[in-house]
Amino acid sequence: MTSTSPVRYPDTRDPSVMTRRAWVLVVLNLLLPGSAQLLAGSRRLGRFAVGTTFVLWALVAIGLLVYTLARPVFITIATNYFSLWLAQAAILFYAALWVVLTLDTLRLIRLVRVGERARAAVAGLAIVALVAVGGTAAYGVMVAGVTRDTVGEVFAGQTVVPPVDGRYNFMLLGGDAGADREGLRPDSISVVSVEADTGKATIIGIPRNLLYVPFVAGSPMLAEYPHGYGTDGCDVDVCLINSIYTEVELYHPELYPDAEKNGSQPGIEAMRDAVEGVLGITIQYYVLIDMQGFADLIDALGGITIDVADRLPVTDEVDENGQPYDPNASWIEPGVQLMNGGVALAYARIRAGTTDYARMERQRQVQEAIIQQFEPANILSKFQSVAKAGAQVVSTDIPQSVLGQFVDLAGKSRGQDIATLELVPPNVDPDNPDFAYILELVASQLVIATPEPTN
Repeated sequence: MTSTSPVRYPDTRDPSVMTRRAWVLVVLNLLLPGSAQLLAGSRRLGRFAVGTTFVLWALVAIGLLVYTLARPVFITIATNYFSLWLAQAAILFYAALWVVLTLDTLRLIRLVRVGERARAAVAGLAIVALVAVGGTAAYGVMVAGVTRDTVGEVFAGQTVVPPVDGRYNFMLLGGDAGADREGLRPDSISVVSVEADTGKATIIGIPRNLLYVPFVAGSPMLAEYPHGYGTDGCDVDVCLINSIYTEVELYHPELYPDAEKNGSQPGIEAMRDAVEGVLGITIQYYVLIDMQGFADLIDALGGITIDVADRLPVTDEVDENGQPYDPNASWIEPGVQLMNGGVALAYARIRAGTTDYARMERQRQVQEAIIQQFEPANILSKFQSVAKAGAQVVSTDIPQSVLGQFVDLAGKSRGQDIATLELVPPNVDPDNPDFAYILELVASQLVIATPEPTN
């Protein structure tokens, strides 16, 4: 530009020149922040702003490249505490710079010299862009902060465990701490076994009322119950597999002194020992889902869609005909329904007029519906409430450092059929289980060697 440039040295007496100049500067500020200052203002500020803009574009390009070519690495970085902290700081810095540049561009435009008809449009475009970018930046800072807090709170485990027999095995517990029971009990117990190389997954369902369960060799609970849990009684009112969590949490937490340090709980570790004893496989990680917290998460997602097979009474007691004693009890009707959190929780909990195995199936149905609702658009639009509810619902010992790897593994799993093995009648009698046969079933399903029974 020369000293006669109409952008840097305009004829301020000519409204048409000032109007064209105003549009040029506003558009340049939008397309390449800092270029307006290079042409018409402080070149020092302009060079700094253009340089930082190129750095931002380069970071975005690198991020997209890493996401495309190495998604696990991208997710690991994106969920790291310090990366999220740096992201917040960078967003705040660029937002502040954008505000300075936009206000300075408005100063350089000299609105009073712009044609009257264009004056409001030029100012409006600049202000709309200012608000849009500022609002987006504020939302980005919030998302980064909530993600950092949520990921740090949920994925608190420290120990990275390698695959065993080429598999990662995750114990999934659906916990229910209803008003009618002492402490929390996992009413939904399953194991997801995933091939580390292919992502092929198998879900093994364990009934909550399984009796006399053996503990894996080396378990502190094996010394307490050498012949199986509850064979000679137990310290809680019933001696089912799902009572193990409650008993250890309430009465014997000292058996697992390192549990909390490792991002777990004594009751969780006892359940892990029991599940390993029953299935004959190593459980690397657990996920505990609080059924009570489901309601908040479902409401945060805007409800879930469930295809209800049978009419169910929302009550604890029914007569021999399956009718509630309370004539005012409500019902969940058959058919496809959009359920809020309260209805979905009742649907997963109902026992009256149904079986334990049907209840297990409904709980898994609710869990699967929640997973299907976890779409990017749905989560982003309600991110803060979803993240807050999620932190209250889920606890796990999966370390933050392997999130990227497991998200990638989950992506492979979604592209394949998921095999299932339900340890329920007629395969297994929970009241009189043949644990040697269960070991054979699991080994055959997972194509691994059959281990020797613990007891």
